[in-house]
Amino acid sequence: MRKSTRFTASAAAGLLALSSLTACANEAASDTGSSGGGKGEKVKIMVGGLDKVIYLPAMLTQRLGYFTEEGLNVELLSEPAGVQAETALISGQVQGAVGFYDHTLDLQTKEKYVESVVQFSHAPGEVEVVSNKAADKITSPKDFKGKKLGVTGLGSSTDFLTKYLAVKNGVKVSEFSPVAVGAGPTFISALEQGAIDGGMTTDPTVATILDKKAGKVLIDMRTPEGSQEALGGPYPSSSLYMQTDWVNSHKETVQKLANAFVRTLKWMSTHSADEIAAKMPADYSQGNKTLYAEAIKSTLPMFTNDGVMPQNGPETVEKVLKAFNPNIQKHDVDLSKTYTTEFVEKAKG
Repeated sequence: MRKSTRFTASAAAGLLALSSLTACANEAASDTGSSGGGKGEKVKIMVGGLDKVIYLPAMLTQRLGYFTEEGLNVELLSEPAGVQAETALISGQVQGAVGFYDHTLDLQTKEKYVESVVQFSHAPGEVEVVSNKAADKITSPKDFKGKKLGVTGLGSSTDFLTKYLAVKNGVKVSEFSPVAVGAGPTFISALEQGAIDGGMTTDPTVATILDKKAGKVLIDMRTPEGSQEALGGPYPSSSLYMQTDWVNSHKETVQKLANAFVRTLKWMSTHSADEIAAKMPADYSQGNKTLYAEAIKSTLPMFTNDGVMPQNGPETVEKVLKAFNPNIQKHDVDLSKTYTTEFVEKAKG
């Protein structure tokens, strides 16, 4: 049986995050008793890594003041991996999650219904990197066999995509070891110390790895073209997803969220990476504003400009998950229940 290794730093971070989530669980449940649109209406959203460029629209919307202009008081919380954001949503600790759309399909097989209400992207925004030491041994996913590959968390979207690339290239999921290393410093440290041979991550982690010459890009899925080549079609990834029952009972609130996020996506489509970087919290650049702007520029092609689910995107995601996920293989997922365009269509006007 394959044993999955967990990176110590990531585990410690997860325990700390769990403690903070538990402390605010009861508060979250009482913050949104009304479905109305009162001024300063409180909504909690968990993000699978606030400083990740793939989830940039969350913080940018807040920085641009669009939540406030919609009469919302949005609290953004952060977890190191999307799968943990999913857990916070399902447990009722938050009302929304910013993470990968693919979780909506996986959850449906467990009879938990959530749906993407704003689709931020039409490409994964992910990059498979390999360490310099392993670069001559891993030249394609065919070489994943026997390797230790970093993912943000076990059961995360990086885990899903890594498994797909392996299976697509003839490597069984039992023939390599996924290692939960988070992102940022913990991922980079694992790569440099040899705890992983390579792994899947996003900007600004990718930009830092290349700047430090700690590794090389093996597969780049930050653009629609890269998604097409690696996955065979558009791959809707980062999104705002929420429990379907909550969406149906709080439509005014969801519409306001959609209005704010679509406005941000339009703003991003008409501004440069430097202008976007200037709006973000200063610490996101980790002391290197130029490198941070470059990271945003590399990832910008993944974003939609209207929040609408890309055509054939859900089918691509289902195909990817079916390649390795027994739950998806055994169930007929109703894709129409995994997303809605009701709110973004109204927001476009």
